[in-house]
Amino acid sequence: MVARSCAKAPQPLVPAPLVHDVPFTDPANLLDALKSQPFLAFLDSAAPTPHLGRYSFLTFAPFALFSARGGRAFWNGEALPEAPFIALEKKRTQFAMASAGSDLPPFQGGALGYFSYEAGRLLEKLPLTSREDPNARDILLPFYDLVLAVDHFPTNGSAPSARVFSSGWPHQGADREHHARERLSWFCDRLEEASRFQAERSMRPSSPSHIRGWRSDVSRTAFEGSIERTRHYIRQGDIFQANITQRFSAPVPQADRSSPLAYYHAMRKHNAAPFAAYLDCGDHVIASSSPERFIILSETGDVETRPIKGTAPRDLTDPARDKALADALAASEKDRAENVMITDLMRNDLSRVCQPGSIKVPQLCGLESYARVHHLVSTVTGRLQEPNGAVALLSATLPGGSITGAPKIRAMEIITELEDLPRGVYCGAIGYIGFDGAMDTNIAIRTVTFRDGMAHFNVGGGITILSNPAEEYEECLHKASALFRAFGTTLEAERQTLEQGPQPDAEEQP
Repeated sequence: MVARSCAKAPQPLVPAPLVHDVPFTDPANLLDALKSQPFLAFLDSAAPTPHLGRYSFLTFAPFALFSARGGRAFWNGEALPEAPFIALEKKRTQFAMASAGSDLPPFQGGALGYFSYEAGRLLEKLPLTSREDPNARDILLPFYDLVLAVDHFPTNGSAPSARVFSSGWPHQGADREHHARERLSWFCDRLEEASRFQAERSMRPSSPSHIRGWRSDVSRTAFEGSIERTRHYIRQGDIFQANITQRFSAPVPQADRSSPLAYYHAMRKHNAAPFAAYLDCGDHVIASSSPERFIILSETGDVETRPIKGTAPRDLTDPARDKALADALAASEKDRAENVMITDLMRNDLSRVCQPGSIKVPQLCGLESYARVHHLVSTVTGRLQEPNGAVALLSATLPGGSITGAPKIRAMEIITELEDLPRGVYCGAIGYIGFDGAMDTNIAIRTVTFRDGMAHFNVGGGITILSNPAEEYEECLHKASALFRAFGTTLEAERQTLEQGPQPDAEEQP
């Protein structure tokens, strides 16, 4: 096992960031006017609730870029001597800062981006696929000194509020506060311009051109064979379950309105989710409508993870049938078994870095309903053991157990064997690590990557000994159906080419 030493190094905190109230505007309405800003990033509570979707965060123009590729860490493109997770913790502590107030939104500047599924290889010895992308980043985390934070549900019951935080990094000493004020003024001017532009144009996101002709990286026959092979490993005692996926890809039409941002607007309209995200990463764009939180860490050390295992379709046209589908999911022996196994895996992962005796399961296999599906969701909580911080917590838990299987390492080895394709950001984590040490991340499911004129997304599910290959395949397609609708097509229109698998002699797209 690769060393996971990422303990938080103690150091005095500098003063808190500057805070400035601004008029409330839904940040999603500002995206089009800001799309030319470098590394535009939006953590979007598109389905806001007081507990799971209280805040949204918008930022751009980072002061630095942390990344990892090929087992090495980079800062603004220059290699760092330490291993990636150790280098990340070093950079985070270099820019540590006190919170401006516990009653304010929890992200007040810091690193915001993603950890890919393959980031797990930085922590454990795992095999490679035969179709590796040498340019893919395992970690991409721009460091933002500025952030617009929206509170959709203020505790005093007032209307939604918005604030801008400015840290002044990377300047030091007296120059930092001066720089923070200058950057705050610049950022607020950009937001005001964007708001004015949106108001003048009465902008409503237009429907993008339809994306059709989706192909899977495997045929239906091959995918069902992978399910049966997974069941064989379970019978042999290698694993209890594994999450097996397939990837769908299609060319993006060349039209003015066919930008990744236009498709993100369509995704949040058709499949609103509490842990959605839009990340412009320069050479690729990530659009996510994830319903699943991975891990949240408060600045005081409280930890929560919410694994999802168990999915059923919704029927919004027939309330009685919709309830029957939900009831059947709640009673499903297979789905409950999946959820309990992953909940136990997450308890074990958290025990690596949390205080002994602090780990609790306040919700086990709770039924939650989202825009298109019902899910079984459990909640695991704990208290971080000093001196561990956010990076140590991630190094103990990545990738999330709900999208690997149990036992985790053997499940990941089997996933590599059967899928033989890097997952990229899919099944990784998207979110932030604040300058004050707070963190919130999703599990990057229902997540699309736009790169080189192509759109890619994966779908899959947890496989147990009770899994039926044909039923698992249909569940995959159902999970994909909401994204197909957002992209202007339907599952039935795409089914034939999806079941056929990749085009003969087609070149693999990154």
